[in-house]
Amino acid sequence: MFTLKKHLKMIVVKRLFKICCLMAALLVAAPLAAVAQGLETSARHALLMEMETGDVLFSKDPETPFPPASMSKMMTVYLAFDQIRAGSLSLDDTTRVSDEAWRRWAGTEASLMFLGAGEEVSVKQLLYGIIVSSGNDACTVLAEMMSGTEDAFALWMNEKAAEIGMSNSQFKNASGWPADGQYTTAHDLATLAEKTIRNFPELYEIYAEKSFTHGKDFRTGEAITQSNRNPLIYRMDGADGLKTGHTEAAGYGLTGSAIRNGRRLIVVVAGLDSVSARARESQSLLEYGFRAFDTYSIFDAGDQIGEADVWLGKSGKVPLIVQDPLKLTLSRRDRTALEMVLRYDNPIPSPIEKGQPVATVTLSAPDLGERQIPVLAGESIEPVSGFGRIGAALDYLLFGSAGK
Repeated sequence: MFTLKKHLKMIVVKRLFKICCLMAALLVAAPLAAVAQGLETSARHALLMEMETGDVLFSKDPETPFPPASMSKMMTVYLAFDQIRAGSLSLDDTTRVSDEAWRRWAGTEASLMFLGAGEEVSVKQLLYGIIVSSGNDACTVLAEMMSGTEDAFALWMNEKAAEIGMSNSQFKNASGWPADGQYTTAHDLATLAEKTIRNFPELYEIYAEKSFTHGKDFRTGEAITQSNRNPLIYRMDGADGLKTGHTEAAGYGLTGSAIRNGRRLIVVVAGLDSVSARARESQSLLEYGFRAFDTYSIFDAGDQIGEADVWLGKSGKVPLIVQDPLKLTLSRRDRTALEMVLRYDNPIPSPIEKGQPVATVTLSAPDLGERQIPVLAGESIEPVSGFGRIGAALDYLLFGSAGK
């Protein structure tokens, strides 16, 4: 983590209160998103995000819906993690594999955990079977355990998706098996990954497991060990999740994450034409994010970034502060070109309450959109009264002093 405070270019725009105070309006804040210069990917949909700041480092058609395939299993896992954290479910809880769940997947070409009808299985085993083995049968069994039926579980998935900010996703089953009306976006999958990692750090570690053993080969009687299908955990340092997906309609996709030197990136790719392309493109985007960007501290909570004149106040100046800390993930080019524009009405009329929004600061750089944040009064300023108001007004008109 680096700081840019000493290197920021500050531009102060003072709008005359007497002319502008009744008409001034704040600009609408726009999300900060970097446009990667010259970077390309063969994925139909892609998004690269820095998790701490939420800054998007690269995107390609991130809001167009597509079939999620097995990446929807992340939502099934999310619901289980959520119930475990709430105490309503335990890793040691067990359930029986229903005949219906077994028949649903018997004889299909779907990826399986190889559960048997009537088998007693724990929540922990089911989670490993979903995350590592991508078992569709494990998804159905867990859904029945948690909701009674898979259809009811799918409704729960959609409720939770809306709750955590996945605004353009619809789930029809627990596994992502092709179904009409089932879709998601690269942006929504990145949101789901971020919420999973942030909300369940200990349970998230299951995503990094490289193998899982369950079931027996009916021909040889030997135990079945399956490797994690996520290529990133084998190919790059710091990779620890999350989930691959593939159907004929969706192509090959992956939602992944890696952490290096305290910086965590999340990547989503979808619509690729092969397993190798999925591995290559996801790794390439992550490596690019670690190589070309860094995260910088712009403001700490309570930082004073300036002061403004006060109209008819007992103090002639009010400190201008930012309430919350701000960090930005920037490219090398943008870190030297970042500019900050501070805008406020001048002078600011009293009375002023501490914490009252009185200004805005806009940060911009060549490859960025604009991020605008409110600036607050650092202290309360009471108005002068009686004849003091006349004197203060004359001082300001004659000498430019807004105080008493």
